[in-house]
Amino acid sequence: MSGVRHIQVSPDDDGARLDRWLKKQGLPFAAIQKIIRTGQVRIDGKRVKGDVRLVAGQDVRLPPIEEKPKGDLYTLNDKDAAMIRSLVLYDEGDIIAINKPAGLASQGGMNIERHVDGMLPALAGRDGVVPRLVHRLDKDTSGVLLLARSAEMARRMGKVFASRNIRKIYWALCAPSPIEHAGQIELPICKGTGPYKDRMIVDEEEGQHALTLYEVVENAGGRAAFVAFWPRTGRTHQIRIHAAEAGFPLLGDEKYGNDTEIFEEMNVASRLHLHAAEISFRHPEGGRHVVISAPLAPDIAGTWKSFGFERKTSGIDLFADQKD
Repeated sequence: MSGVRHIQVSPDDDGARLDRWLKKQGLPFAAIQKIIRTGQVRIDGKRVKGDVRLVAGQDVRLPPIEEKPKGDLYTLNDKDAAMIRSLVLYDEGDIIAINKPAGLASQGGMNIERHVDGMLPALAGRDGVVPRLVHRLDKDTSGVLLLARSAEMARRMGKVFASRNIRKIYWALCAPSPIEHAGQIELPICKGTGPYKDRMIVDEEEGQHALTLYEVVENAGGRAAFVAFWPRTGRTHQIRIHAAEAGFPLLGDEKYGNDTEIFEEMNVASRLHLHAAEISFRHPEGGRHVVISAPLAPDIAGTWKSFGFERKTSGIDLFADQKD
């Protein structure tokens, strides 16, 4: 336990919500709710609510808390610092992009020993400001992950995501191949309960609207296909459950119905074949068009090669004929 702390709000955190700022300080959700509700958090000596916006220079009083919340035991080391730096695809000062490997979580949580969020101090700028996640990728999904170097840029990029003025293209291998060369899957999804509590389910009554566009890039005689996906909404496991419900689950997706044993005779990686291949958007500062691509990791690149897929989409006008 540590004693009472007083933290001055930095210019980088100006405008941040108090509850989200407290989470960044390392407090678990339950503790944040309790110390705000009981008035133990004070700003310039006054009790406040969790949705209050911080102002640079304010004094925030925090009560005695655990140094590290349960469920997040990660400590950055030199090896991981070097690793996260090696993953950088793009860095123009305000926005950074990394090629997140499969198996590495975006954020901490129960039973998660290593995560991108904990490694971000290794990407701090000269002013010492640590970048923050703009969005997340599932632990088992590889590819482009965006970071912002300031709270302000994170907020502005959040608005870009919320407005859907962003194009996120995922590459996947599906088995079997889709019957239709291209199409859209529109099924409402929500988190399951009971025996399905660890996955998302389709639920017409309780589910949130979810829309995924897809297009077959290459086919392997119906056994499998290289498919590009464009999720127009951002629900958890959206591509995975939509593809499974449409009859062409992703290769290596044991949760939603397709493992890799069906291709034991081939060089198929034993993991989910889903990769965030490209993100394109208008930069919030100046409006220039930004396109960021991430190459496949060697393990699933081997699977692409085994099926004879070229792994090239340049020159292909994906989703040109599909509407929202």
